[in-house]
Amino acid sequence: MCAQSLHKKERSKADVSSHAGRLNLNLPNQLSLARIGMCGLFVADLSIDWPFQATMALFIFLLASLTDLLDGWIARNFNLVSELGKLLDPLADKILISAALLSLLQFNYAPLWAVITMISREFLITGLRTLLAIHGKVMAADFGGKQKTLSQMIFIIGCFVSLSLKETKLQTGFLGTILENALFPMMLLTVAITVVSGTNYFYRNWELIHKEPEKKCE
Repeated sequence: MCAQSLHKKERSKADVSSHAGRLNLNLPNQLSLARIGMCGLFVADLSIDWPFQATMALFIFLLASLTDLLDGWIARNFNLVSELGKLLDPLADKILISAALLSLLQFNYAPLWAVITMISREFLITGLRTLLAIHGKVMAADFGGKQKTLSQMIFIIGCFVSLSLKETKLQTGFLGTILENALFPMMLLTVAITVVSGTNYFYRNWELIHKEPEKKCE
C-alpha cells in the first residue's frame, strides 16, 4: 500500500514538473493578471486627493470589470479553461472587489457591517478552496458565485457613478436623484446574494469539509 502511495506521489511530482515546464499564461489568465494590476492603479488613484479621483476610479473599475467578462468568455469559447485560470480569475475578482468595497468606506457610501460581511465571505471561501485543494479538488466559481460578483460590481459601479456625478456637478438631475435613492436597496440585495452564495459553497462541499485527508506513508 505504501509502495503504491509512493509511486503515486512520484508520478504526481513528475506531472507537476511537466505542467510547470509547459506553463503558459494564455490570454484569459493574462487578463486576470491585468485585473490585479488595475487594482493597484485603482488604489493609487483613490490615495491621491485630486478633484476627479472618483471619476478616474470609476473608469479603472469599469475597465477591470470588462476584463472579468472577457477572460471567462474567451476561456469557454476558445477552449482555454485551465486549472490556473480557475484559481486566478476568482482571486483577481476578490482583490478588486475588496479594494473597491473598502474604498466605499472612505466616501461613506457603505456601512462597515456590510463591507465586513462581504469581505469576510471572500476570506471564508478562500479558506474553503484551500481545504478542498488538500483533497485534490479545485473549486471553480459556480453560478451563484458569478451572480455575487456581478451584483457587487453593479453596486460598486452605482456608487462611483454617484460620486462622479457629484464631482462633475451633475447630480442635481433626475438620474442622480434616482441613483442616490437606489443605492441602499442595491446594497442590501448585494449583501443577501453574497451571504446566500457563500453558504451554498459550504453546503455543496460539506462532506469534503469533514473528510480527513489521506495520510502519507513515511
